[in-house]
Amino acid sequence: MLKVVSHSEAETEALGAALANLLRPGDFVALSGGLGAGKTALCRGLVRALGSEECASPTFTIVHEYDCDPPVYHFDAYRLNNADELYEIGCEEYFARGGIVLMEWPEKVEEALPKEAVRLFFAGVGEGERLIEIDGLGPAREEALKAAGVC
Repeated sequence: MLKVVSHSEAETEALGAALANLLRPGDFVALSGGLGAGKTALCRGLVRALGSEECASPTFTIVHEYDCDPPVYHFDAYRLNNADELYEIGCEEYFARGGIVLMEWPEKVEEALPKEAVRLFFAGVGEGERLIEIDGLGPAREEALKAAGVC
């Protein structure tokens, strides 16, 4: 597990951009943390690095699809009550498309998540600082992320 302290929204976006270079089509990224913890900032950096300027929290639409390479499917499960509601919107089709899936508030639908998910946990640790713990990348991608200078 990697631990990163982000001192600003720009640093959180830079971490997302670095992750974009390491993720592969079919990867599922679960982002946990409270409101305002930096989940959407990380997604914005990742999506921009893959070629799309559009990125916003999909809280009210549940999922945004970004036209980049590979495509990104950005879910926000905050308003869902359980995994059944996620299945009702066709999540399995998105998961099978071969893009990168980003999911905010995954704990609300835990039983629907793939076992091989990359997991990021966000927590405030000071004035504007966030501790971001990254688990599930595997040793080679962890080393590549360290080499990118964001850890």
